[in-house]
Amino acid sequence: MKDNFQRVLGEASEIPAIDLIEIIIVDLPFVSPFSISSYTWTGKEALLIKIKAGNYTGWGECVADPDPFYSPETTVSSQYIIKEFLIPQLTASKNLAEYLEYTGRVRGNMMAKAAVENALLDLTAKIKGVPLYDLLGLQPCRIMSGISIGIKDSIGELISSVQEAVDLRYHRVKMKIKKGKDIEWVAAVREKFPDLPLMADANGDYSPDDAEHLKKLDEFNLTMIEQPLSYSDIYFHSKLRKEIKTPLCLDESIHSLEDAKTAIELGSCRIINIKQGRVGGMIEALRIADYARSMGVPVWSGGMDETGIGRAFNLHLQSSAAFTLPGDTSETKRYFAEDIVSPPVELDQDGYIDIPEGPGIGVVMLEEKVKKFELRRETIFRR
Repeated sequence: MKDNFQRVLGEASEIPAIDLIEIIIVDLPFVSPFSISSYTWTGKEALLIKIKAGNYTGWGECVADPDPFYSPETTVSSQYIIKEFLIPQLTASKNLAEYLEYTGRVRGNMMAKAAVENALLDLTAKIKGVPLYDLLGLQPCRIMSGISIGIKDSIGELISSVQEAVDLRYHRVKMKIKKGKDIEWVAAVREKFPDLPLMADANGDYSPDDAEHLKKLDEFNLTMIEQPLSYSDIYFHSKLRKEIKTPLCLDESIHSLEDAKTAIELGSCRIINIKQGRVGGMIEALRIADYARSMGVPVWSGGMDETGIGRAFNLHLQSSAAFTLPGDTSETKRYFAEDIVSPPVELDQDGYIDIPEGPGIGVVMLEEKVKKFELRRETIFRR
């Protein structure tokens, strides 16, 4: 990946003359509510970044929620950071390397950083007339699909959702768990689907004192248990890993390459979930993936219920050979009856997904849909 980053930060790094930057907040209702251990969402409120340069437009999506129940970042806090710190530096920087040197001094706010950086990468790729994966030095491939099933009201409802995923040929199923809805629920799914690649995601609902309880999951041959302990913990996961047989995967704890190095050095996980929108964007995501691969740690691409913009970035990310496990990339129709881009994400007959074709991220914005779901819009730069 070193040569690829040199390409991005070298020949492709000049920031074009930007004419307009807008922040657009949209709210897309979900087909059905989505629940994790800490909260239930009924729709996706997304902050979009639109950057225009001449006849070209780049788009980015901030994966933060309007509430702080998954991440400390929210759409409002991200909008403030983008408007007051990131955009003024972007419009003053001569090249991507200069801009990234500045953002490296901005503590945290990785979701805000990702939205701006990704929009710039999309714009750059479009100006050059190449797909985003090509700009990043990657090769196109069919993407493995994975589905994340939220916490349900009953085991019967859960089984029905898993059956639907199996019928559609998803390559793996992730089920959310929490205290009181874990062992019995996983057992029911495993009994019904004995050979299904299955993982459980706790979103940090357990404590180190729950180790004996979590050991009970070992009997179900799960591919992994994702983030069982605190969303900010790395150390206690290293102790838990020694006590259970099922591979541990870290998600919320990983915000940067430094976090990934710490987790791997401590032996806190055997797998890492890389959400490019959570770690600062495509470039940092690929750095983490490249490092993990060099250390023999598999990675996969997590999802944040993104609109078609964020979903397209995730697909391009997974063209990296480091992503060897199915991610959380599901069909658009599973989340939204109407999206704001075309084409929608669809599975082929073998459960794979094609990377959108065309320059940049490859999807076409449906402006009428953007306006339909728009909550507010603000111009934050105009030449």
